[in-house]
Amino acid sequence: MFDELEKYKNNDHFFFDERISLSEACNAPKDKSGVYVVYELVRGKVNLVYIGSSGKMMNNGNIKHRVGCLYDRLVNGKQFGKPRRHSWGEKLIEEKIDALDIYWYDTFAENDIPASVEGILIQTYFNAYGCLPKWNKEF
Repeated sequence: MFDELEKYKNNDHFFFDERISLSEACNAPKDKSGVYVVYELVRGKVNLVYIGSSGKMMNNGNIKHRVGCLYDRLVNGKQFGKPRRHSWGEKLIEEKIDALDIYWYDTFAENDIPASVEGILIQTYFNAYGCLPKWNKEF
C-alpha cells in the first residue's frame, strides 16, 4: 500500500505481544527519526491500525530528534492516555489482538521530514478507506 516507504533503506520491524515487554521487543533506533506503521494481527488477519512519526525539522535544515528518537516515541510516547509500554498491552487484551507488527523507517536519512512522510501515508490510507487508521484519532 505504501510504495513511498520502499526508498528508506534503514528500516526494520518487530512483533509485540503479551509475552514480552514493549521495551524489550522494540528494535527501533535510539538515534534516528522517521515514521512507524503499526499493524494488528487478529485471528489470521492483518489490519493497519496506526501511523506515527518522530522528529521535527528545524528552520536551519537540521533535524530535532526527540530524546530517544524512534525507540522512545514507540515505547514511551503517550497513546490512549498512557505511555505505549502500558497502553498497547492493554489494547491487546481489550481488542483481542494476537500481536502487533510494528514497522519503522528512518526517513531523515533520505532528507525527508518525518511529519511530511507521515502526512503522505495518512493521505494514502484516507484515499483508500475514507477514514484514518482506527488508532489515529486526528491528523
